Amino acid sequence: MKRVSILIILALGLAEAASAQFGREPEFTRQDTLRGSITPERAWWDLSYYHLDVGVNFEDSTISGSNLIQYKVLDEYYTMQIDLQEPMKIDKVVQGENELDFSREGNVYWITLEEKQTPGTVQELTVFYSGKPRKAVRAPWDGGISWARDANGNPFVANSNQGLGASVWWPNKDHMYDEVDSMLISVTAPEDLMDVSNGRLRKVDENGNGTKTWHWYVDNPINNYGVNINIGDYAHFGEVYDGEKGKLDMDYYVLSYNLEKAKEHFKDAVRTMEAFEYWFGPYPFYEDGYKLVEAPYLGMEHQSSVTYGNQYMKGYLGRDLSGTGWGLEFDYIIIHESGHEWFANNVTYKDIADMWIHESFTFYSESLFLEYHYGTEAGYEYIRGTRTGIGNYSPIIGKYDVNYEGADLYNKGGNMLHTLRQVVNNDSLWRATLRGIQKDFYHETVTTQEIEDYMAEKTGLDLEGFFDQYLRDNRVPNLEYGFRNGSLVYRWTNCVRGFDMPVKVFVEGVEVWLKPTTRFQTTEVDGTSLKVDPDFYVASQFLFDK
Repeated sequence: MKRVSILIILALGLAEAASAQFGREPEFTRQDTLRGSITPERAWWDLSYYHLDVGVNFEDSTISGSNLIQYKVLDEYYTMQIDLQEPMKIDKVVQGENELDFSREGNVYWITLEEKQTPGTVQELTVFYSGKPRKAVRAPWDGGISWARDANGNPFVANSNQGLGASVWWPNKDHMYDEVDSMLISVTAPEDLMDVSNGRLRKVDENGNGTKTWHWYVDNPINNYGVNINIGDYAHFGEVYDGEKGKLDMDYYVLSYNLEKAKEHFKDAVRTMEAFEYWFGPYPFYEDGYKLVEAPYLGMEHQSSVTYGNQYMKGYLGRDLSGTGWGLEFDYIIIHESGHEWFANNVTYKDIADMWIHESFTFYSESLFLEYHYGTEAGYEYIRGTRTGIGNYSPIIGKYDVNYEGADLYNKGGNMLHTLRQVVNNDSLWRATLRGIQKDFYHETVTTQEIEDYMAEKTGLDLEGFFDQYLRDNRVPNLEYGFRNGSLVYRWTNCVRGFDMPVKVFVEGVEVWLKPTTRFQTTEVDGTSLKVDPDFYVASQFLFDK
């Protein structure tokens, strides 16, 4: 999710700029490598199923329970890496009749297996754990568990842990490359409240001790940070959406006193589904349904259980961050977080360094929502307006294998995609490419290179220089130009070697397509006034007229 306010963006940008100025690179530790890489202790087994069974105690802010982990053996190996962040702790691990030995190294547990791990077999073990998980400091950006109370004083509890990791509150294989195929989530909480988690509710157990256990089943692959608990005094309403794959259940869980307000405000959810099924293809989780769940923080893209905390306002907490007026035509959190069902939950990055695959496409989807409902120029104005939030201090792609994301994933990444649409110059092909990503990488984890190659193949364009410029370099390409003897002279500067993106300009108001390289070229034109099409995210510089 994580679109931050302009002040936060600027603060982060200034910090990055200072680091770059003095040549400082982040200092990564062994814990960063263990968290962010596919270690040998992760690589030998493939996740197939979790049963996460947790009890949540609001009085002392603790969690305890177990996670049954079913996996397919890929290679014979006898040490398994399970992640659980301090101060949470594993109490015991059981496989078959054996209680297994384990040791701890920071946020990693090394489990020593005793049964023969034969390649091709499916095995399971159960991890029992407990503790007081990290409290969210500034959810969802600095996440953990939010222990809040609603306006009536009732407990209001939820998790948010993208980047930080799901292992902040439950033991799992905490790396994005391996998604579990399906999952049962059982949550025990006070009987006068309700838990809402991912997937569909199978049953509710009345335990007779003042608690109930809610059992939610997820029938699709799910990324670990998307797994959620939401405990509160919820009221429920819903509707059925007639979508591309048939009937889709859309359910809404809101604090009881917000029920009537939500019935009006949540109309944006169906509008979102209409727009994004048009642009991206069918909602990816018909089997699990779609839920919008009120949470004690701004919101997050938890799969099939999108969390909402935008205070029933249009825009971003009532503000239009594009400065165009169009941002107040929709609830930012409903549209943005729901857009992540396609880019983040259906198509998921393998390494957080490639987080732009989630955030750039989803940020761009905001303009597509506007275009679908209000027309092309509305969407175009909105995305252009968001450029004020671009920092250009460091590249969009982060550092691999250390759980480190890049910068400018939202505003710059969205404008990069908008620029690419202009380069493609064929809206039918552009839409087909977006839908193709969702279809051909359905329920998969991907790399930047796979997305780059796919878009190049589908559009028929050589995009190597384009992506190198916008993803791996922090500079904005600059079109230098001048007029000489009835000709336009031009080239790209401030760019990577080999950058040759075509660009549309207007000379005396007449549309002209140029194909600049880093060497000066000339084109005969009639006039001495040039304006670059504003839908290209580039700079321009007039040099001479003689």
